[in-house]
Amino acid sequence: MLAIQAVRAGGPDVLEPVQIDPPVAEEGQVLVRHEAIGLNYIDTYQRSGLYPMRFPAVLGQEGAGVVGAVGPGVSRFKVGDRVAYSGLSGAYAELQAVPAERVLALPAGVSAEVAAASLLKGMTAEFLLRRCYSLEAGETILVHAAAGGVGTILVQWAKAMGATVIGTVGSEAKARVARQLGCEHVILYRTEDVAKRVREITGGAGVPVAYDSVGKDTFEGTLASIARRGLFVSFGNASGPVPAFEPLRLSRAGSIYFTRPTLFDYAATRPELEESASAFFGMVASGAVKVEIGQRFKLADARKAHEALEGRETIGASVLLP
Repeated sequence: MLAIQAVRAGGPDVLEPVQIDPPVAEEGQVLVRHEAIGLNYIDTYQRSGLYPMRFPAVLGQEGAGVVGAVGPGVSRFKVGDRVAYSGLSGAYAELQAVPAERVLALPAGVSAEVAAASLLKGMTAEFLLRRCYSLEAGETILVHAAAGGVGTILVQWAKAMGATVIGTVGSEAKARVARQLGCEHVILYRTEDVAKRVREITGGAGVPVAYDSVGKDTFEGTLASIARRGLFVSFGNASGPVPAFEPLRLSRAGSIYFTRPTLFDYAATRPELEESASAFFGMVASGAVKVEIGQRFKLADARKAHEALEGRETIGASVLLP
């Protein structure tokens, strides 16, 4: 079968199409025949070596399709079921054998493309808004990369919860997208002073929570945008990791809290996984969250997909198609 392998840590050029033996469903596993594969920033972090891996490695954290086979001991699924999964390495391939305990049945009306494009992002938005910070109606929040994969879902979900959303973007085209999604205020972070604008919008108070997936380039602006005793949620490194800083800076910024969460700790058990996915699929089914697939790439063109993602040329979600 076709798979995309990172032969070593490095740039997109280390991604190579290879032919490898297809996996088989072993004890407790199901074999998923991919119809679509998700593209996420975590894939670039692993490829670059920021998140250590053993190379050569098949990248990819999520996929969706149909069950092609079930291994011994699996009763939850049968051949032909429509399913999706996230948080399991090795998705950049036509087939993937995954633990049945981490696989989710796809609700009617949710396509494989939508699931692959958004499951990891949607569950990330769920825990960020409902559990990492319990967002309440009437609050004003800051969302960086508001036109990006997670950002587009965060903005819509927060808006549906009654929040006022300040979104940052890198271009006028993305600003239009952010406004359409529900951002009442949009900041062009490349040309505007983010913290200054946030303070102006909030009457000097700052925001109770800021969601920052950009990292190094936005750290200072985010820190200066948060209200007294607010929360800085750093959940990505699109521009590189946040540099080391003294904890005393949090005190001086208003006794704020800082967290660097990951979905895998918020969907660690089967009940947590099911609850998070159910909440996300429910928002999609209700129409409150619309998943826009802005880019589709052939699986063999994964290198081009990584170049576009890291070049900040994408809008919304992207998928790889076998």
